[in-house]
Amino acid sequence: MSHGHAEVLTTHEVHHDEHGVHHHHQSFISKYVFSQDHKIIAKQFLITGMIWAIIGGLMSVLFRLQLGYPDQTFPWLEDILGNWAKGGKITPENYYALVTMHGTILVFFVLTGGLSGTFANFLIPLQVGARDMASPMMNMLSYWFFFGGSIVMMSSLFIQTGPFSGGWTAYPPLSALGDASPGSKTGMDLWITAMAMFVVSSLLGGLNYVSTVLNLRTKGMSMTRLPLTIWALFFTAVLGILSFPVLLSGFILLLFDRHAGTSFYLSDIYIAATNQALPNEGGSAILYQHLFWFLGHPEVYIILLPAMGMASEILSVNSRKPIFGYMAMVGSLFAITILAFLVWAHHMFVTGLNPFLGSVFVLLTLLIAVPSAIKVFNWLTTIWKANIKFTPGMLFALGFVSLFISGGLTGIFLGNSTLDIHLHDTYFVIAHFHIVMGVSAFFGMFAGIYHWFPKMYGRYMNSTLAYIHFWVTLIGAYLIFWPMHYEGLAGMPRRYLDYSNWASFNQFGDLNRFISTVAMIVFSIQLLFVFNFFYSIFKGRKVTTQNPWGSTTLEWTAPIHPGHGNWEGEIPEVHRWAYDYSKDGRDFIPQTEPIAANESKH
Repeated sequence: MSHGHAEVLTTHEVHHDEHGVHHHHQSFISKYVFSQDHKIIAKQFLITGMIWAIIGGLMSVLFRLQLGYPDQTFPWLEDILGNWAKGGKITPENYYALVTMHGTILVFFVLTGGLSGTFANFLIPLQVGARDMASPMMNMLSYWFFFGGSIVMMSSLFIQTGPFSGGWTAYPPLSALGDASPGSKTGMDLWITAMAMFVVSSLLGGLNYVSTVLNLRTKGMSMTRLPLTIWALFFTAVLGILSFPVLLSGFILLLFDRHAGTSFYLSDIYIAATNQALPNEGGSAILYQHLFWFLGHPEVYIILLPAMGMASEILSVNSRKPIFGYMAMVGSLFAITILAFLVWAHHMFVTGLNPFLGSVFVLLTLLIAVPSAIKVFNWLTTIWKANIKFTPGMLFALGFVSLFISGGLTGIFLGNSTLDIHLHDTYFVIAHFHIVMGVSAFFGMFAGIYHWFPKMYGRYMNSTLAYIHFWVTLIGAYLIFWPMHYEGLAGMPRRYLDYSNWASFNQFGDLNRFISTVAMIVFSIQLLFVFNFFYSIFKGRKVTTQNPWGSTTLEWTAPIHPGHGNWEGEIPEVHRWAYDYSKDGRDFIPQTEPIAANESKH
């Protein structure tokens, strides 16, 4: 055994000695449950995120059933859901609970926890050349806070008054008054508790990711030699560290309003049901919106940046070409990170915001299109005239670019305060953000899973199932969300459970049925992906070469099944940037290969 690995083992032995646990013989619990190995923690995040994705997706299938067939009853629904679907129809209160939980689960527990938690954990140490995260203990805690938050959020589905039902943004007064609706009682307290735990998890993770990238890079790995994946995950962590505390403070004030009689968000409210005027005065519901969206907009990029980074990496590897405009890509990631903090009030154009202030936010919102466009053109230039290998990961990366473009373009409409007055809270908004931050982020996630699965589990996923998954999901996503733009332009409001009584929206009855049908097909295809994933872990084709995709980055220099510590012996040294593809007559040159005297300098 070589010297470097021995060092690592001794530090681990010391680390475990006071507990009497020896590094070599870890029990199942210490190896897989309370693991401090970043690779295991990444898998824990991924599998928890997948379970949440199935639950959140199932919720959307249930309310699409209601939207597509508003006049029909489904007796089997009552058998499954009990009181949620009395007489085979989802009740209005529970419809709102479903929509609220669907949004909360997918935005936070799947696309934030699942995406950053999985890929930041898995890739950062492997790609920067580190044995593990800066603090493996904090890393483990980050997962367990995430898991704890998940359990609390899940438990709110099973209490008498039901889960929170005031929308995933939790605007007061619905969220601040327990008497506002059944879904504003205990369910809301559980919601806030779960979200607070989620914020703690994100902060523990984010601080770890940032310190690992800044402090634990291997010899020769300067910041400008980092793969774009790492840059993206780094900026994602920075966004989370700076914006999540603001959300937490907003939630704490909300708890005060709910239980301590304060009036941060409440003023001049009269409750018709109990025929009483509340004593609260001087609060502002708009204050909550500022605090929420100050996280809520960076949140969009917390979800999108990891997908952008992974797409950049995967497009370059499978195009057999260097990424086009590396420094411009890093610069545009940085610009997006800065601008993400300056655009939150574009969610609030209809709150009575001063129109001049609105125009400032319009300008900043439209400015964010510039770095996004730089990224898009660089991706297109990377695949231009390339010798493309259409692996499942590559297809999903290409799908990500397609969805990011088409979803992003409708953001230009919504970013204009004048147009937004008509489009706000209609299906146009739903169409826009589901395509750009929902589906496209999922495509980034799928691309990452297919591409790094061989590194995670030492096996390949089944390509035939992957191709079916890709085509059905891509076509289905466009068929579901594209028509919603037209409903939104016609003024059809979101979050209503039955449109059949309006003459103006009756015309969309057939379209809604069509959307619901496609949604169910697309959901069932995701179950095919889940099957492929778990089947391949145990029965997939085994990886026989260390570097199956012919990639230059460090994670493919580790053993096929890396142990805790990632490399046996010394950590490899880096001599070049991460994108030497098709250079000097060679297909690819690993980052670890020294630069020859006669070689053309990058």
